[in-house]
Amino acid sequence: MGSMKKNPRSKFYELLQAQIRNEFHASQQYVAVAVWYDGKDLPQLAGHFYRQALEERNHAMALVQYLLDTDHHVEIPDVPQVRNDFADIREPVALALAQEQEVQADFVQLAKVARDEDDFTGSEFVQWFLKEQVEEIASMKRLLNVIDMAKGNVFDVEQFLFREPVGEEADSTMPPVAGGKL
Repeated sequence: MGSMKKNPRSKFYELLQAQIRNEFHASQQYVAVAVWYDGKDLPQLAGHFYRQALEERNHAMALVQYLLDTDHHVEIPDVPQVRNDFADIREPVALALAQEQEVQADFVQLAKVARDEDDFTGSEFVQWFLKEQVEEIASMKRLLNVIDMAKGNVFDVEQFLFREPVGEEADSTMPPVAGGKL
């Protein structure tokens, strides 16, 4: 085992490792949001964020798989503190939207660094995540708009989510996920 040499870390791979932490943090934050909605007897909002939490977990594990596939050492990180309390039903969705926008900026940075380092495989790998973030941001904006239009009537929001799944389409082009997609 001692003779197994891992690839040296470029800036791209350092950022990719950091992104694993961001994705796990997003997953934990979405669990906290889902539980908060669940505690308010809002099953559609809760279900939406339970699914989002799983999606972010799968993203983290896709990054893990890529590091494994490219023979890089992987650290499974701890995650920063999550928020568990919110003033109203809008606040968690606004938080989620801001979080998705930050993740998009992270992947734009990853794409730039991959290009700067002539890492064509890495550059290709992050393209899926860039495309995914466009969809994630659009679906959070849509949910926020629906909440705003409902003017505090949570049942309108619940009914909308029951009728119109937001951001639910399966994507067969997703990169492989370590341990399999959940």
